[in-house]
Amino acid sequence: MKNMNQLMKQAQKMQAEMAAAQDELARTPFTGQSGGGIVTVTLTGAMDLQEIKIAPEALEDADAEMLEDLLTAAFRAAQETARKASEEKLGGLTGGMGLPGF
Repeated sequence: MKNMNQLMKQAQKMQAEMAAAQDELARTPFTGQSGGGIVTVTLTGAMDLQEIKIAPEALEDADAEMLEDLLTAAFRAAQETARKASEEKLGGLTGGMGLPGF
């Protein structure tokens, strides 16, 4: 019974650490760029869009299709940065156990 109580305490500690790490990641800004910095997108680890910046020279040509592609690429780059940070931070807490939902 002593081992079971110890196991439960470890599980609760791990759960609290995971929640804290997820909360920190959700508040952390991640930035992606495209077109050599012409478009910059910033989102949180919770994938909430915070900011989009477009360099003025991108608007001079008024090529909407190119700008749309650059926005999409920058958004995906920011998502990938957030995903990698999440895997790195949360993977260390789970010890590589591959727990579903984390």
